[in-house]
Amino acid sequence: MSADVETSPEPKSGFGLPGKPLSRGPFLFGLIGGLGVLTAIAIGQMVVKSLNTIILVVVAMFLAVGLNPAVEALQRRRVSRRGAISIVFAGVIVAFTLFGLAVAPPVSQQLAEFIDAVPGYIRELGANPTLRQLDAEYRILEQASSFVAGTLGPTLASGIMGAGLVVLDGVFNTVTLLVLMLYFLGSLHTIKAYLLKLVPASRRERTSAISEEILSGIGGYVAGNVLISVIAGVLSWIFLSIVGVPYALALALVIALTDLIPLVGATIGAVLVTGVALLDSVPAGLVCAVFFVVYQQVENYVIYPRVMKRSVDVTPAVTVIAALFGGALLGIVGALLAIPVAAAIALIIRELVLPRQART
Repeated sequence: MSADVETSPEPKSGFGLPGKPLSRGPFLFGLIGGLGVLTAIAIGQMVVKSLNTIILVVVAMFLAVGLNPAVEALQRRRVSRRGAISIVFAGVIVAFTLFGLAVAPPVSQQLAEFIDAVPGYIRELGANPTLRQLDAEYRILEQASSFVAGTLGPTLASGIMGAGLVVLDGVFNTVTLLVLMLYFLGSLHTIKAYLLKLVPASRRERTSAISEEILSGIGGYVAGNVLISVIAGVLSWIFLSIVGVPYALALALVIALTDLIPLVGATIGAVLVTGVALLDSVPAGLVCAVFFVVYQQVENYVIYPRVMKRSVDVTPAVTVIAALFGGALLGIVGALLAIPVAAAIALIIRELVLPRQART
């Protein structure tokens, strides 16, 4: 009898036999699946909302890796790492300050000249006989005054506030970028050592060698790109000063800044500066167009290969494709980061994937 009790499969009750455990039922499976989908959606939304912060962190790390060769060069001259970081960071601050001092005065001067010229434009329009006749028939000035007071004024006010907020946001992002870059530059060796601890000990030495090669390639790319931009800016400043184009220093800084953008940056800067020169003088604009066409050929076929020969090892086709994809994904920042990322991927494929394929 006791054996029958022990082997009884399940106790009987007035409600019938119990069903399958909840852990094996379709309801819990669907609930867990739905929670997984909701979690993935929430993570995606978090990534999208924090995309600007992620870009700032990535760019700061990219710049820190790019400036690290300069820090190590100072260390080789028996400067402490803290002192070398301070010197390099001070140089970056000075570069930002000089750029602001070179660009801000021309912009403020042009704006002040335009504001001073507005009353003269209005007097000239008021003295025009055709405009007087049209105003007498259609009350153009009265309608224009009501439009300015009722529509254009509030729109301009909101636009000025929006522009002010954009400027403040840009200043905040710049300061944040510099602070993050300083932190990453100071703790770069600690970050590398910590990440290497996550790699199995048997593969740690090879991983360290590959990562050092990638970092040196990125650093060489950043340093080379900055050097090419400095060369473009200095030569443009000398040329624009000789030709007599106004605000030569500010325009040369525009050339240097846009030259950092792969593929199209040099062309964009040349078009902008040539347009400004054309507004001042047609012969000066034509001479600028010829100069930039010739200089871009020299930069593409002489300066760029010599400067970049020791930095990144990427074929021209891969460079173009990487820059296009990076620009489509993250704009100018993506285009800047795409080439060293492509070089890192090519190095990993060459050192890990291809030898493994050769052994099988």
